[in-house]
Amino acid sequence: MSDDPGREFLFSYGTLLLPDVQLDTFGRRVPSDEDALPGYRLEWVDIDDERVAQLSGLDSHPILRHTGDPRDRVFGRVLELTADELDAADEYEVALYRRTSAALASGREAWVYVGI
Repeated sequence: MSDDPGREFLFSYGTLLLPDVQLDTFGRRVPSDEDALPGYRLEWVDIDDERVAQLSGLDSHPILRHTGDPRDRVFGRVLELTADELDAADEYEVALYRRTSAALASGREAWVYVGI
């Protein structure tokens, strides 16, 4: 979700912020800025994908749930990705997540993975 067709913004609040996950998924550490997502809360889900669990070092991952309550807020970072890197992020995320666009606290539009 960017005016630059070669750049995509992805709001991350979990394992895509980990250096090892970024290196494996994108082949580099990704520039990012702090931001927040209003109207959502964080929950935790068990991850059955052995590769993802091994890479992150966690068998439970955070997942967003939409509440619609502006007092609910999830803090994270906005990653600046290429279109190919966004595709790689889609492959990394397990079937419990879907990608959608959302308005962040800063006013920026970004992709975000939320619970199904």
